[in-house]
Amino acid sequence: MSVSPIARVKTVAFSGIEVIDVDVQVAMTGGLVAFTIVGLPDKAVAESRERVRSALAALGLALPAKRITVNLAPADVLKEGSHFDLPIAVALLVTMGILPADEVAAFLMLGELGLDGTLAPVSGVLAAAFGAVERDLGILCPAPCGGEAAWASPDLPVLAPASLMDLINHMKGTALLPRPRAELAEDPRRPLDLIDVKGQESAKRALEIAAAGGHNLLMVGPPGSGKSMLAQRLPGLLPPLSPREALSVAMIQSVAGQLADGKLTRQRPFRGPHHSASLASLVGGGHRARPGEISLAHHGVLFLDELPEFARATLESLRQPLETGRVTVARANAHVTYPARVQLVAAMNPCRCGFLTDPARTCGKAPRCAVDYQAKISGPLLDRIDLHVEVAAVSAQDLAGPPAKEDSAAVAARVATARAVQAQRFTGMSIATNAEADGDLLTAIARPDAAGQSLLTEAADRLRLSARGYHRVLRVARTLADLAGRGQVSRLDIAEALAYRSRTGVG
Repeated sequence: MSVSPIARVKTVAFSGIEVIDVDVQVAMTGGLVAFTIVGLPDKAVAESRERVRSALAALGLALPAKRITVNLAPADVLKEGSHFDLPIAVALLVTMGILPADEVAAFLMLGELGLDGTLAPVSGVLAAAFGAVERDLGILCPAPCGGEAAWASPDLPVLAPASLMDLINHMKGTALLPRPRAELAEDPRRPLDLIDVKGQESAKRALEIAAAGGHNLLMVGPPGSGKSMLAQRLPGLLPPLSPREALSVAMIQSVAGQLADGKLTRQRPFRGPHHSASLASLVGGGHRARPGEISLAHHGVLFLDELPEFARATLESLRQPLETGRVTVARANAHVTYPARVQLVAAMNPCRCGFLTDPARTCGKAPRCAVDYQAKISGPLLDRIDLHVEVAAVSAQDLAGPPAKEDSAAVAARVATARAVQAQRFTGMSIATNAEADGDLLTAIARPDAAGQSLLTEAADRLRLSARGYHRVLRVARTLADLAGRGQVSRLDIAEALAYRSRTGVG
């Protein structure tokens, strides 16, 4: 095998969940002995020369006493992360005549090297694998990421060695590597069940409606009334992720480095950030513009407990993503868009002490305490929440009573039926639930009967509903009709939908 003066291998850089082609070029020339990486590398990439040098030494290979230049093209794209280790090492092995250039050229590769030559997992392998499919290439990645890459396509060639030595042996034909298997993750946790919740029938009804139509939900009630308990049981009412949704969710988790063992799951995400969360952690950002909680909850539930305790600017940053289903993180060195189609579930006390509505424990600063506390949440944000429901304190009689009559399975069956109706309604469209319908489509699918339209018009004037609030009432009414098996929205559906916008008095 001849030594090549310049070797080229293919890898990628990441912009959100999109991939950018990067050509790794390695040249060995005469002159002062050096090992230089150019092409706008960050510190992790610049340090890869030491990891590569040590990994090759662990194989008994020494770098030639030449001037080694590694160019990461295009030079105007910032290269971030340790996944450039493997392509740099492979390009060096090609230059040294140890690996065949023609076989290496058929793969897009990424991976981090240990000092002993082993390959460590990196983030973004699933996105890179989809990029490889589009470019008609195979993918070369660390063994722990092989199953993740295999999800991109059953026809995608996947090489997942555990070390550089395994890769060399495979390329030489002495120990061929099997193709990794795409696997689903198993959740060992017992699913939380609605049967554990005593009382709170109106809140359970609102939870069912929210699950059926993908609607945002706000629960207001005193401490200990079960708001968090109810929210945590919402995922058990939702249908499993479709294959397309599961891949979309996994793509974000992969870029964020949170796809455990490279296994996908059909369970919808449930994210519950603490109220001290920063704006960047919630919507995305930081030095590398990473996805935030709202993107990690894509196609799932974002639960914000103690809603008024979040910073005002942090809450306001949710307004656009809740409408558009995506979030754009703009920074001086990055402009990245992540998907963020979430179902927002929020919980809050009626006032700072929490006992505004409890006659036995009257709030001493009412009503000013409630006004100031609720004013922390803007009207435009509240307008984006379809269902407002009061969660009253649970009485001792309810606690001592028998378990609830319905478990999550019974409610989930009704939700699945309503979701099936919506799936048929939105066939061929980019939306899946009533909560996403808008414009002429919403007008067509949620037109109420004459009595319902009359009630809605009168209520819109009395409640001073905004145009957004008006349309959200129609969306909820459409979901209520789906749950009841009605083809057209009725006055009864409009009346119940209106009740969920006026019951709490918040906003």
